[in-house]
Amino acid sequence: MTTSPTSDTSDPVHQATLWRDNGWTARVIKNEDDDGWAVAMIKDGEPEPALVGPWTMGRDKKNPKPLDTSAFNTLVKTASEVLRRHEQQLHAQHHKSVSVNGPLGRIDVTLDIVPDEDDPHAVLAACDALGEPLGRVRVAASFKLSLASASSWVENDFRKPG
Repeated sequence: MTTSPTSDTSDPVHQATLWRDNGWTARVIKNEDDDGWAVAMIKDGEPEPALVGPWTMGRDKKNPKPLDTSAFNTLVKTASEVLRRHEQQLHAQHHKSVSVNGPLGRIDVTLDIVPDEDDPHAVLAACDALGEPLGRVRVAASFKLSLASASSWVENDFRKPG
């Protein structure tokens, strides 16, 4: 099955070196570093591949092994896992939390960094053990959340840290 440049990217394509289905495109490409081949996995709507990895040579040892359903499904699973791990890493970088002891028990303090290009900042928030909000302030994106900084904020009645 071949596609024209005007065809909808959601139309399935199942070719030896191009496989598009279920929101993903696998494209076998020449490996620039050596005589081998690579495969790029691109999620629909994304400008960059989620995964680029080596691809197997065919029987003639010159051309790439053709893509097939099994290989494509494995590539989708692997690329999806790469994206999931990347999202988890970004979440961990932008969302921190600690628990401290307050006058009425445990207080959960969170720091959510907003990496806005024009106005980077963070939101420092506190909730009691039942999830009821106790305080919320905007702080610099560079604010470091630690047990000490959280305890100090709680002790200062949730006023904006200096």
